[in-house]
Parts: sequence; structure tokens; C-alpha cells
Amino acid sequence: MKILVSFDLDQKYIEKIQSCLPEIVVRKSSDPKVLLSEIRDAEILLAGRFSSEMFAAAKELKWVQAVAAGVDRFLFYDFVSSDVILTNARGVHPAQVSDHALALILAFSRKLNKFIKFQLEQKWVRLGCEELQGKVIGIVGLGAIGREIARKAKCFGMKVVALDKNVAVPPSFVDELLKPPSLLTLLKQSDFVVLSVPLTQETERLIREPELTAMKKDGILINVSRGRIVQEQALVNALKENKIGGAGLDVFEEEPLPPHSELWAMENVVITPHVAGSTPYYWSRVCDIFCENLRRYVSGQPLINVIDKKAGY
Repeated sequence: MKILVSFDLDQKYIEKIQSCLPEIVVRKSSDPKVLLSEIRDAEILLAGRFSSEMFAAAKELKWVQAVAAGVDRFLFYDFVSSDVILTNARGVHPAQVSDHALALILAFSRKLNKFIKFQLEQKWVRLGCEELQGKVIGIVGLGAIGREIARKAKCFGMKVVALDKNVAVPPSFVDELLKPPSLLTLLKQSDFVVLSVPLTQETERLIREPELTAMKKDGILINVSRGRIVQEQALVNALKENKIGGAGLDVFEEEPLPPHSELWAMENVVITPHVAGSTPYYWSRVCDIFCENLRRYVSGQPLINVIDKKAGY
């Protein structure tokens, strides 16, 4: 059995994968030409890079393990239409992404975005700050990340309202659970709106001008999921016209965010460069998930984190 790792994974993790099943062959490369050659007889792909060209070259491929939770970039037609299994790295992100979402929320509630600016200007300016106790957080998407955001928000004494089409019974730390037709209901009552949904046909440009207009005038939009969930020009317009209070953005329609983007210069925006998922434990966690799935794969057990390729999650 051959496993191809299509990115430059540290050797210690390659050895960890090899130790799971000594009889397997593990190859690693980030070079597109080498990958096209190596994937021809690979049965399993641990995918950093994966393209339609690679898939066309693969003759023995049975299973692709993505190294992130989001798999939208892998869902090209031929692969989606095939019987090849796709799994993701769900479970790697909840701790750090929820930390990041709360950090962005706190940056606005405690005016850190303004105080950092004053610090650089050596200005002693005292501003009134808010507290999170009693504020309403609206979480769009109650998967593993959304649940952890909700749990931590509840620890701050916030009222937690969540929206998810697949969750029937909310966890104890969610005060109100809504379905997608009630998105505007969530937006109207939330002081902070956090997006934590996968990018699918249903969620692309989910937040547009009507949704932004429905938010509170001082409401803050937090996006730690995918940039294309928000219609970016509509967001820029809403921020310029003070239709909402601000935005904490880790993801964008185009990345890196272009220098000409108006978002850079907006005082009511906090920008981070798609680092919400960053953690020193990332690759260790990915390898744990992959090794567990590898054990299941060779023993004929159901894999964890299997993706419905047509649904996109």
C-alpha cells in the first residue's frame, strides 16, 4: 500500500505515519511534476496539494485525507463524481479558531484596535469599553468550531444564539437554536455575528447587503470561516456607511488581501491574515486523525470525518 503526502510534511510526522503500519510505503513531495508521477500508483493521498490533473493521473486512488476542515478547493467535478473517499481534519481547529474568534470580539469590546493605534502614536486617550456579559452572540454554523465558540462565549456570560440546519438538539450552552430561514432573526438581535460555516453552494455569499442591513448599527461581524461567505464589496459599503459597527476578518475573497482593498485603512476593521487555525499542535493533530483513519481503513472499519462531496461538508 502506497501513501502519497503532497506537501512538505516534517520527517518526524512521516515516521509517525510509517510506524502505524510498517508495511506501507510513504512518499512525500511538494513538486507538481513529481506528484503527477507519484500519484499514479498511490492508494491513499494525504493532501496538501490536490488538483484535477493529479486526480486524472491517479490509477489506484481510493481515499483522500485533507489536512484542513475546509475542502472546497478539492471539490472539482471528476473527483466529486467518483467513488474515492474524502475525509477532512475536523477536530484540529476548534480550540484555536474559537480562541481567535473570541480574541476578535474582545478587540472590539475592549477597544484594543483603537488603543493599539494610540500606542503607536504615543497618545494617552481613554475610551469607554464594553463588557461581554449580557451581550448576544449569533453563531452561524454549529459544527465543532461553532460549538466551541458558543461554549467559550457562554463563559463570558453572553446569550448564545446559533443557526444550523443539521443540529436538532442544541447543547446546554446554546440559548436559542434557529434554522437557516431565520438568518435575519439572528442578525437583528446579535451584538456579534460569528461565521463558522463551510463554504458550499448554499453558503457562498450568504452575507450580502440585505443581511448586513439587518444587523444592529453597532453590530460586529466576525469571519473565521471562508472569505467568499461574505460579499466583500457589500461589507465595505456597510462599513463605510456605518450600517454596522465593525468587522473582525481572518479570511477574504482574495488572499492575500490586495493592497488596494479599502478594508486595510478602515478603523472599524481588524484584519488577521488567515491565521485563526494556526497552532503549534496542528500537524500533530492532523497525523493523529490520519493514523486513526489509516487503522480503520486497513481493518475495514468506517472512517471518521467522511465528507459528503456533493454537499461539500
